Amino acid sequence: MFVGERMSRPVISVSPDEPINEVLAMFREEHIRRAPVMKDDKLVGIVAERDLLNASPSSVTTLSVWEMNYLISKVTVKNVMTKKVITVDRDTPIEEAARIMADKKIGGLPVMSADKVVGMITETDLFKIFLELMGARQKATRVTVTIPAVPGELAKITGAISHNGGDFISFGMFSGPDANSRVITFKVQGIKKEKIKEVLGGIVLKFWDIRVC
Repeated sequence: MFVGERMSRPVISVSPDEPINEVLAMFREEHIRRAPVMKDDKLVGIVAERDLLNASPSSVTTLSVWEMNYLISKVTVKNVMTKKVITVDRDTPIEEAARIMADKKIGGLPVMSADKVVGMITETDLFKIFLELMGARQKATRVTVTIPAVPGELAKITGAISHNGGDFISFGMFSGPDANSRVITFKVQGIKKEKIKEVLGGIVLKFWDIRVC
């Protein structure tokens, strides 16, 4: 799966010369938290909702409402935007975009193609993918177990479940309690909880949880 398949589009961008109060109002209307800043069809920065809010007057200010409105109208996007923008290409693997966002502690990245901004990939887009990967919107039996970190263990589990009529909806693997184990979480249908415990009892190291959800 690549960024271009799951990015948000069309791109909602702003000009560096737009007043921050107008941009903040647009963010709330469009239900977005960040936007690329474009000038002459070129990416010159990115601005987030927190940048706009941090530039607004404090609620304890002694300024009058007219003075505040006047001052805010003088502050534009170029005064608060981030100029060094981290971007990804539309053919970047989705997990690489997620790694960049996690490592850099940012909530969204402009997506580029041939030096043009063609979309945004955001934490909301990643959350939606996570829901799909974990089968969160489909009711089935959810199982979490610890398995040995050795080749062939996954094949044993998938084979045992499939042989007994189970149909996998989702499957995820995570770090285990130590270097010699892995935790897997999967959802299946067509096989009851009791049967799952029976067929996997001699394969897994530990059952953490099994439920229908």
